[in-house]
Amino acid sequence: MNFPVDLMTLAAFVPAGLALNLTPGADMMFVLAQGLRGGPRAGMAANLGIAAGCLVHVLVAALGLAALLRAHPAAFELVRWAGVAWLLWLAFKAWRAGAPQMVRVGAAVAPLRIFREALLVNLLNPKVALFILAFLPQFIQPARPVMAQFAILGLVFCLGGLLINGAVAAFSGRIGGWLAGSERVARGLNRISAGVFAALALRLAVMERG
Repeated sequence: MNFPVDLMTLAAFVPAGLALNLTPGADMMFVLAQGLRGGPRAGMAANLGIAAGCLVHVLVAALGLAALLRAHPAAFELVRWAGVAWLLWLAFKAWRAGAPQMVRVGAAVAPLRIFREALLVNLLNPKVALFILAFLPQFIQPARPVMAQFAILGLVFCLGGLLINGAVAAFSGRIGGWLAGSERVARGLNRISAGVFAALALRLAVMERG
């Protein structure tokens, strides 16, 4: 049985996908913000949530449901503004969380809660679904099983994002750990996180639909 994806196609797809994952965007900035606030565990939890959301988007796109967002502007707008509202809520919570224990070294974190937040941030960004729908088909060969190709390439793309954002989580988490001993710096980190979330909400609100 032949492998669904042509090896030459896969060899071209991997560097292209990594280049796109290396481009700073909403997912990377969210992982960075969480890593600064809560350390490596928080950053990695956000990274895993983003990766899980990516897999869901790949599945939706593979089933053709992402085309619904492109064909029906109302559906796109509904999901987009839900994402804006969620990011603004995260910004509000981060701004209010001025207590130093939020980012103190060794402080308790809730990885599952951060995972859920990251998952929702990714799922409520319809641009991700539309991007996957536009990017992956460039490497699909109609003569081979389309669903299998889409699944494999999507998994490779999400894995690349997981590795790159994982490095971001580890790097930002260490910075957060080094600086968390100061109450003033701790509050400043929360303010920075709030600004990042607000900026992501603004970016999602003003983005073009195409």
